Amino acid sequence: MFRALRSRNYRRWAFADLISVTGSWMQLIGLNWVVLDRTGSATSVGISVLLGTLPSVLLGPWAGSLADRLPVRRIILACQALHAVLAAVLALVVWQGASITVVFALTFAAGLVSVFDLPALGRFGAQVVPREDLGNAVALGSVLSSTGRILGMSSAAVLAAALGSPALFLINSVSFLAVMGAVMTIRRAELHPLAASPADRVGVTAGLRYVAASGRLLLLFALGFTLSSLGRNYQVTMAAMSPDATVYGLLSTVFAIGTVVGGLAAAARRTLTVRLLLVVACVTSLLQVTSGLVPGMLGFAIVLLPIAAGAVVIDTTMSTRIQLDTADGMRGRLLAVNSAVGAAAGAVGAPLLGWLCERIGAPETLVLAGVLTLLATVFAASVLAAPAHRRTALAHRVLRRPHQPAPPAGHPHGPVRPAKRPRRRARVRV
Repeated sequence: MFRALRSRNYRRWAFADLISVTGSWMQLIGLNWVVLDRTGSATSVGISVLLGTLPSVLLGPWAGSLADRLPVRRIILACQALHAVLAAVLALVVWQGASITVVFALTFAAGLVSVFDLPALGRFGAQVVPREDLGNAVALGSVLSSTGRILGMSSAAVLAAALGSPALFLINSVSFLAVMGAVMTIRRAELHPLAASPADRVGVTAGLRYVAASGRLLLLFALGFTLSSLGRNYQVTMAAMSPDATVYGLLSTVFAIGTVVGGLAAAARRTLTVRLLLVVACVTSLLQVTSGLVPGMLGFAIVLLPIAAGAVVIDTTMSTRIQLDTADGMRGRLLAVNSAVGAAAGAVGAPLLGWLCERIGAPETLVLAGVLTLLATVFAASVLAAPAHRRTALAHRVLRRPHQPAPPAGHPHGPVRPAKRPRRRARVRV
């Protein structure tokens, strides 16, 4: 279950990640409270979240392209330093009582830095463990993220009451030093370098062509968007189901515990496959339908626990397959696209689910969204079971894109066996 921890480099990387994630959640809780306290509007909190995620939707592919071309170590150090400075400035302006516009501007700036930071972190994190341990490392990363979330949320409430929100931002500023220290002290000789992109496959356009040429990737991203927008925006549906803030806090704790369980379950598996992703997506969709039908908050909380666990298994498997089943030189761009898909899903799904909860009711919304994600998963499974060339053609037809030839043999998403063609044509690049 803890294979990746055998590596000294990964142990340093994981410890730094835990500290950084804890600090980030402390700042998020403090920031949401500051915005709500200054404006008295939940809509303003939503605007703050949107400003933090919007850069990822707009600039993700360009940031991924940089991560594939430039030394990721330098990108990480520069971005972590900028994060530390922005968090310290946020503490200062909140302490001085600056306008909410300044807080929004700093939130957008932090989101802009994160766009370039995340693909570099993903690409560098894949180098601290052997390829066969990457899935285990991603799963353990999910556990650390969930643990950091619990630590950050619980400690933020205590520290904010005792010291004020600016203290949370200062602590987060210091937490970025842990990642910088880990990057500078990791043994480079023990890293597992990733291949760089050849000259004809650099840049954003090449990355988008790579995605567009693979029906498998298109389907996985489309499925990920559907599952994230309708099946993973539980911060909205939990709030709609909760009669008061106390119940909402308890449900949030249950959800966080479920994410830890899911991360451990993913880490215990030797391999994380697309078949596992589809099975867990079907199960969590059925559980989501059940969560809207089960009576009482206790029943809802019981069903919520395995839903949270399944969500982490899905996200971990998706990230692992994207990294292992694509060319090394494309990894930064694919991670950036995956991050942009997740950000877009949150931006679209959260207001949609909120609107549905107000119109038809929260339980009915959970049932409807669960049915839709189940249908999407079944459709994706049927398409992925088809041969590669039919899968690509169908994916392009459904997504209304011009059909492109299936990737050639040897391509990570091409057919396993070379096509039976004359030798003269087998050399033609498509």
